[in-house]
Amino acid sequence: MTVFDYPMEKMSVYVSDDGGSELTLFAFMEATRFARHWLPFCRENKIQERCPEAYFGSLDGEQSKGMKDLYEEMKGKIERAVMQGRVTDDLLDGEEARIALEKYWTAEFTRRDHPAVIKVLLETSVDVDITGHPLPNLVYISREKKRGVDHHFKAGALNVLMRVSAAMTNAPVLLTLDCDMICNDPQALQRALCHLLDPHEEASPKIAFVQFPQRFRGVDKHDYANEFSNIFRINPMGLDGLGCTNHVGTGCFFRRRALHGPPSSVPMHTNSNCSERCGKMINSEAILRMARDVASCDYEHGTKWGLEIGFRYGSLVEDLYTGYQLNCEGWKSVFCDPDEPAFLGDVLSRLNDALSQNEWWMIGLLEVAFSKHNPLVYFIKTNPVAGFAFAHYAFYPIWGIPIMAYAFLPQLALFNQIKLFPKVLDPWFFLYTYIFIMAYLHDMVEFVSFKEGTLMKWWNHQRMWMIKGVTCFPIALLVFSLQKIGVSAAAFNVTNKSLDDPQSMRYEKGVFDFGVWSPFFLLLATTAVVNLVVLVVSVVRCVMEGGFGEVLVQVFLCGGVVVNCLPVYEAMMFRKDGGRLPGGVTATALVLALGLLVVSHFCF
Repeated sequence: MTVFDYPMEKMSVYVSDDGGSELTLFAFMEATRFARHWLPFCRENKIQERCPEAYFGSLDGEQSKGMKDLYEEMKGKIERAVMQGRVTDDLLDGEEARIALEKYWTAEFTRRDHPAVIKVLLETSVDVDITGHPLPNLVYISREKKRGVDHHFKAGALNVLMRVSAAMTNAPVLLTLDCDMICNDPQALQRALCHLLDPHEEASPKIAFVQFPQRFRGVDKHDYANEFSNIFRINPMGLDGLGCTNHVGTGCFFRRRALHGPPSSVPMHTNSNCSERCGKMINSEAILRMARDVASCDYEHGTKWGLEIGFRYGSLVEDLYTGYQLNCEGWKSVFCDPDEPAFLGDVLSRLNDALSQNEWWMIGLLEVAFSKHNPLVYFIKTNPVAGFAFAHYAFYPIWGIPIMAYAFLPQLALFNQIKLFPKVLDPWFFLYTYIFIMAYLHDMVEFVSFKEGTLMKWWNHQRMWMIKGVTCFPIALLVFSLQKIGVSAAAFNVTNKSLDDPQSMRYEKGVFDFGVWSPFFLLLATTAVVNLVVLVVSVVRCVMEGGFGEVLVQVFLCGGVVVNCLPVYEAMMFRKDGGRLPGGVTATALVLALGLLVVSHFCF
């Protein structure tokens, strides 16, 4: 927030620390001290790239030695605290910091059981930078947690932020950002306000949110882990034309009123405590008591929070679910994609983490598809085209069924000399060929013609689509099905976006990293082995016995999978680095593949 070209005294920053870590609070205490020097430095030097880590990694940043020394000092103290696992006395500056940490982090404090922690680190009416300019309000929040209580992971934390910010400052516009996001454009706030407050646009008062696309820094030019251009940039342009783009969880400016009900039912001021709050400093005991009350575990019981108010519960993809329901209620939404990225996040470059993240997305989408808010029923009544568009997202995991079928069934049939497709020169053969070529050509042209799209990126994009289709898609379908019958329960895992040097080098070279044991890699390796064995056997058989034209489609499908799996074969047999496929995965995949071939012989 402090990077925007906007009056600091009109902005407030609320930081949600769902883990309730004293290290996080300490890091923000140090950051506030650094900000008193950094913000004037940015103003004086007209710096646009205001993330210190990004700036000091550039040539301009290397020349600012004094400011860089301050940054490295702050960074070093935080890193020492993290390495020690606690904040020691030698790292603290002043008694106030020590009292703040000791007040909450007692022996009874745990990540899953602790009271609400709300600490005002900066107050704009009191705190100024070294040049006397006011600093924005900065508030640290860790919501109350109790064992056995469902805390609704991200959506629950966002709703607490909504209520606490309403009790303290009640700004009419909210910006949600993930912890790894940085602002890359100081004018992004003005761009959003142009849509939300446009006096010449009739639909402006009904705009619930302005969504900027997720963009990533450190993306390799070939990006095998996939930067999700279709989801975050291409498809939203079409939805924007319908006035109902999707919310993607970060980089989104919300009108606070929109999160309190349909346009026609919500008064201009949604906070009943506004009169009680006016005239009081946000650090006053009365305001803090009110904030702690709305951050408690019991506050939402018997209310409409998470159901009709705030960010919605019921799906792991609470972002899409919330944006979708706001559109259903009659609100509009805008997709804003300027040439200069407004926000940048860390790229998710580990293949296993990318697949794990997609698994949870797919489970969340299935929760939307099979809820009472099914897009084909709930939204299609008011906006049929938009209903089908959101249904495309909600039912997307079902792609796992046909992809798995095409990855195994034609191949196993071919192995047992069973013909499933028309032979060459059959009229139906040309229809299959036409559909296949046009589908891939359309996808390629759409991808390559869009801004930073390249042929190699497109190839890796469709390769990742096939990999997901035989790994995280079917696993998500299985987990969701088991949940529905009460057999299993899923827990959300935060993906790790940090890289050690060897992993970073492999990603920059576009080399797939398979260096961990994973059920995803087991399924992928089994698919690769089955297709390679069948391809070799079939080609040898066709050379010796003839009849190649009768099985061309099946051989082509098998060969296509093999070409897509070339990195898997390399990781299984030739690589010696840390990204090679673990021996246990390779051995298990060979056994499973052999078992499938043997079983298919008896079944076919």
